[in-house]
Amino acid sequence: MPTDQLGVAGYSLPLSPTGASSMLTPPPWHFAGDVVMIDYRVDPAAAAAFLPPGLTEGPDPGAAAAVFARWQWCSDSGAELADPGRAQFAEFLVLLGCAHDGRPMARCPYAWVDQPVPLVRGWVQGMPKQLGEIHQTTPFPVGRAGPRLAAGGRFDGTLSVHGRRVVEGTVTLEHRSDSPPPLHTVPLAHTRTFPAWLPTDRAVHRLVCSEVTGVEFSEVWTGRADLRIFDALDADFAALRPVEVGAGHVFSYAETLVGGRALD
Repeated sequence: MPTDQLGVAGYSLPLSPTGASSMLTPPPWHFAGDVVMIDYRVDPAAAAAFLPPGLTEGPDPGAAAAVFARWQWCSDSGAELADPGRAQFAEFLVLLGCAHDGRPMARCPYAWVDQPVPLVRGWVQGMPKQLGEIHQTTPFPVGRAGPRLAAGGRFDGTLSVHGRRVVEGTVTLEHRSDSPPPLHTVPLAHTRTFPAWLPTDRAVHRLVCSEVTGVEFSEVWTGRADLRIFDALDADFAALRPVEVGAGHVFSYAETLVGGRALD
């Protein structure tokens, strides 16, 4: 692990003599989770306003997605899996279709999680993660208290921020899909941002993308969807309200995040 001039170590704060107190372990990070995803469209001009230099609108201007996910993660050692409170978190993302040098990508202008470790890990990557309350329907193979992954199953997701409801989504399954939703199959382009702190510092703004391996999709179920984004935050977020709602999808997903790659 990196060690500073005082002899303390760690991949991230807090530093300690051995580095064991660091909030983050170094990558790779392994993830597996259940996803409720809704395709929708935004005003193309509003989407373009969120793209930094280096990214263009891509082949389908205005394409967007709302993603509710419930994750479990671990480092290479797998030690985190023995502590579920540490290894599990919920997340909500907005994705916008875009491109870099003609390659389709997705931009995440807003993201919320419900645990501090994925919050800080997101900032390291350049993901704009904030703290929120995210909930989604849990399927069960028995009983009546949860839907089945089958036609007619209904899956809901909600996001609340500072006690205010911000997003609601619903997917009612109709059929199996031949392929995963497009915005879940392309690289994510982020901006690593670190404000200046010392008088001689310069702020860091660098366009990067995440590098992943070991991608796996379960069977994908698709159906009709509804998505509601409320006027509870600010005008910028409200600009990404749906002008049209497409299909919804429910599936499980896994990947290993191995690091990042510069796009600038």
